[in-house]
Amino acid sequence: MKTILIHGLGQTAGAWNKTAELLPQEDMLCPELSAFIGGGSYGELYSGFSGYLDELGQPLFLCGLSLGAVLALNYAIDRPGSVRGLALAAPQFRMPKALLGFQGAVFRLMPEKSFAGFGLTKKQMISLTGDMARLDFTPSLARIECPVSIACGERDKANISAARELESILPQARLTVIRGAGHEINSEAPGETARFIIQALRR
Repeated sequence: MKTILIHGLGQTAGAWNKTAELLPQEDMLCPELSAFIGGGSYGELYSGFSGYLDELGQPLFLCGLSLGAVLALNYAIDRPGSVRGLALAAPQFRMPKALLGFQGAVFRLMPEKSFAGFGLTKKQMISLTGDMARLDFTPSLARIECPVSIACGERDKANISAARELESILPQARLTVIRGAGHEINSEAPGETARFIIQALRR
């Protein structure tokens, strides 16, 4: 079984480095989502990402933060037999349209050079946030067969409600709230995040 660490929007694969150092290194991959984004639509991103996972050809444990959690959730719905476990950090299953709209508006005001460390261009970021606003996995959540572990930072006010709601919908889900952490728990609280992932792997 391979463990796939999937970074969030505005991050690169390097955001997992501190957490990954504390995890078993065998059969672990951290893909760069920029390799799959194309023109910036969610459909292009998911198509490239799911194709990458399909080529691995073995059972998978998917661990994603934010956008990474959305991609992991999407793949587990589409290919339930291929996913042995999910660890979802700051997940959304029904996209918050107002928040994504606000993010898109902020991105439009930012200069292109501000996106240099994001792994995506300004145009791709704006396109992706706008496209994702239409996503709602609610009708398909019952297709998920594997254990689901959910984590959210205590200070991540934008995602904690969705994390609690997802736990209430999925009978196999367990939520861990990471004290003192905000949204990017993989970089803010690597020790606690690593413990969360290890516990999820043991389920």
